[in-house]
Amino acid sequence: MNLEINLPTYSEELGLQSSWEPGFEIAVQVVANEIVIRANKQGLISLAKQLLILAQDEVPKGAHFHLDDTNSLEMNAVPMILEKQ
Repeated sequence: MNLEINLPTYSEELGLQSSWEPGFEIAVQVVANEIVIRANKQGLISLAKQLLILAQDEVPKGAHFHLDDTNSLEMNAVPMILEKQ
């Protein structure tokens, strides 16, 4: 499978910019002390895009995305932070 992905480029002026696939659905739960991420195809691609955005050389350590049910996750999802180390 080949998939072409366009990512926003990091800049100090604009900071991190997220990029989501239309129709994405992502749920995060803690089940028996394990984190479970459930997503449709668009949600999985969207999560991959957020990680690739953070992986850009120009993105400084400590840059991060806050994901929760008010901005990207399904209702009642456990909040999640993706951070570059």
